[in-house]
Parts: sequence; structure tokens; C-alpha cells
Amino acid sequence: MSLQLVKKFQKRLEDIVAYGGTRNESSVRAAFQQLLSDWAEGSGLRLITEVTQKAVAGNNVRPDGTLKDSLQQSRGYWESKDEADTLDDEIQKKLAKGYPRDNIIFEDSRLAVLMQNGEEVQRVDMGDAGALAGLLKLFFEFEPPQVLEFRKAVDHFKDEMPHLLKILREAADAAEQKADYRGERDHFVEIAKEAINPDFSPRDAREMLIQHILTGDLFTSVFDNAQYHEDNNIAQQLQQLAATFYKGPVKRDIAERTKRYYGAIQAAAAQIADHHEKQRFLKALYENFYRAYNPAGAERLGIFYTPGEIVRFMIEATDTLLEKHFQKGLADKGVEILDPATGTGTFITELIDFLPKAKLEQKYREELHCNELALLPYYIANLNIEATYAQKMGRYEEFRNIVLVDTLDNTGFGVHGQQSGLFGSVTAENLERAKRQNARPVRVIIGNPPLSR
Repeated sequence: MSLQLVKKFQKRLEDIVAYGGTRNESSVRAAFQQLLSDWAEGSGLRLITEVTQKAVAGNNVRPDGTLKDSLQQSRGYWESKDEADTLDDEIQKKLAKGYPRDNIIFEDSRLAVLMQNGEEVQRVDMGDAGALAGLLKLFFEFEPPQVLEFRKAVDHFKDEMPHLLKILREAADAAEQKADYRGERDHFVEIAKEAINPDFSPRDAREMLIQHILTGDLFTSVFDNAQYHEDNNIAQQLQQLAATFYKGPVKRDIAERTKRYYGAIQAAAAQIADHHEKQRFLKALYENFYRAYNPAGAERLGIFYTPGEIVRFMIEATDTLLEKHFQKGLADKGVEILDPATGTGTFITELIDFLPKAKLEQKYREELHCNELALLPYYIANLNIEATYAQKMGRYEEFRNIVLVDTLDNTGFGVHGQQSGLFGSVTAENLERAKRQNARPVRVIIGNPPLSR
């Protein structure tokens, strides 16, 4: 199969040159890009073009292609030149700029050079199908040391998960012997039944706290956002309650068991310069975390997210239909939009990218809404949405239209009694957001409902 792919590439390149009459980079690189994409698909990988990377010196570089695995780890790179360039000179220029050296192909449609671990390991004539297939086999089978360490850290975390859950559940259960903790927990459960889901139980409250504790370092590691657990209206109150038992030996034990995992995440995230790549990385981490935390739940509920290409198509199609049938677009004032099951916020972040900058501030503050029932994706969605807005607008602003709630039960809210104690402000704020959303004239519902199998 690999030899057949190379021969298809050679025929495609021959046709491009014959019909186009040129070997310039913009014309001929598509043929090799298709070869890499086809080979990657058969290897369980994916080729992503024009991804910005952080170089060792701290500057940004952008190879023509980056090979990604299912955990969004960069497995290799590709840089294309053309016959007008001297390939060896161009290689030295790119390396001087800080292009990665661990596993990269440089090619000019005639000659391909493979570098691994900083050394040239193979140089082949691209007209020799067997030689090129051999070079590509080396390229796709190579696993950079940092990627190997990351995968080992992920596997170690999966093995540790039962122990982590046992430690934290026992600590939380012991805290229930304290009347103050138990009273606050019970109060939260009653409010959560109204604000989140009628079937919310004390066990759900305990699991929510555990998820909060175990994922706290994700946000610091990926987005350099140490303030998130202090600023988010849900996280800040869970943090206060968790602090009543997550301390001393328990905290030190958990930190020791997870330091390899979070250290690997931080090292991987440090290489990602592109904001959208960080979002994809965080989603992959969440899916991996949830499969380790609750394998049965992951299988039953599904934790698969809509690909960005489909999300963008749905947004553009919705905008077109609005214009056709209502003479309005998504960016127009008065067109309120709700994603009822936002997951990690993909639809809202893509909407932020889609909407004109001149109209985004008003839409962001008043007319973009989303709900999520599960705590972990709610956290990630909140971060993704705020980070996407900050990147586009050049300033941070809290997104106050995300609600931790079951959309199907989101009706007729009322706050019973005085909201006080640790959970008072979180539920009051969340309830207020839900009531505000219910009062808005939502015109567009867009999203992808949860998968149930």
C-alpha cells in the first residue's frame, strides 16, 4: 500500500507539472501534501497544515505541515521548497530560525531529506518510489522522545486513577463527619437539584468536587491560567469546599502521584503557540481524562466532539438560511443564539471567530448563550470561550452567559430561601444566569446534542 501511495504521488506531480508548466512551491507541494495526508490516515495520524510552533528560542515558526496523533502531540513536520531554491541552503535557513529537528522532512519535489534527532538520516531522489517509501516509513514510525514520555505519563495517570479516586473519596467521606461540611453539602445538593438537575445527589456533589480537584492543574498547564479557579463562579466555591479536606497529607499524596502527568502536559503545552491548537489539545486531554475517570460513563454517554470543519459549515449554513428566510444574519442585533449542550464550547468559539469584530462585543455580552450539564466540559468551555474572545479582541472579558444546567430542565427557576454559605453565591449566580437566559428571546439554537448509544 505504501508503494502504491508513492506512485500515486509521482503521477499526480507529473500531471501538475505537465498541465501547469511549473515546479514552483505553491503549485507542486499539494501533491506531496496529499501523499502525507493519505499515509497519515492509514497510520492513525493526521497532517495539519500551517500550525504555528514555539521554537526553543521562544520565537514562532510555521512548518508547512505538522503530523498530529490522537492526543494532539506533534509527531513530525514537513517543509516544502521548490526548484528555484537550493534545498541545502533552505534547510540551514529554516534550522537557524528554530524549525524543529526531531523528525522533519525537507523536500523540493525532486529531493527529500529526513532529519531525526538533529541529524540527517536519509536523502532520496523522489523519483525513486522504493527509496521515497522507505524514507516515509522511517518518518511515520518515529516517535520523538517527548511524545513517548507524554504517552508514558498518560498511561501512568490511567494506572493511578483508581488510587487517586480512592484517596479523594475517602477524604470527602471523612469530611462528612463534620456538621459544617455536611450542612453546606446538603444545602448545595438541594439548590443543585433546582439549578442543575432534579436528580442531583450527595454522591454527585462529591464526584463534582473530586473532578474539580483533579483537573485544577490542567488550566494552569495549558492556558497559563492560574486564576481560573479563583475567578469562575462555579470553581471558586468548589475550591473553598474542597479546601476543607484537600490539604496536608492528602494533598501531598495526590500531588506526588500526578506530578509526572501534569509535568508532561506543561511541557507539551509549552510547544503550542497557536490558540486553536491549545483548544484541541485541551479537548483531547479531557477525553483522555474522562475515559480514565469514568470508562463506563464515557462509553455510555459518548465524549466525542463535532469536528471544526462541520461546526463551521453548520454556522455558515445557519447564517445563509437566516438571510434567506428572515433577512437577518447571525451577526445582526436581536438574533440571540443558544448552544444547549456546549461540551467544550466548540460552537461558541467558532461563532466568535465567525462574527465580525465590530459586532462581537455586543453579541458576546448579550446574545451568545450556552449550557453544559457536566462540570469538566463546562470548565473547559468557559476557558475556551474567554480565551478565544481575548485573542480576537485583544482584551479579556468574562463570559457571563454560560450556565451549568440541564437545558431540558431549564424552566421556571426560583431561588427558595436565603442564599448563604459556601455554595450560596455559586448557585445564586448560576440561577441568575439561567433565569436571565430564559427571559431572552432566543432565535437560533445551534449545536450537536449529546451522543447516546
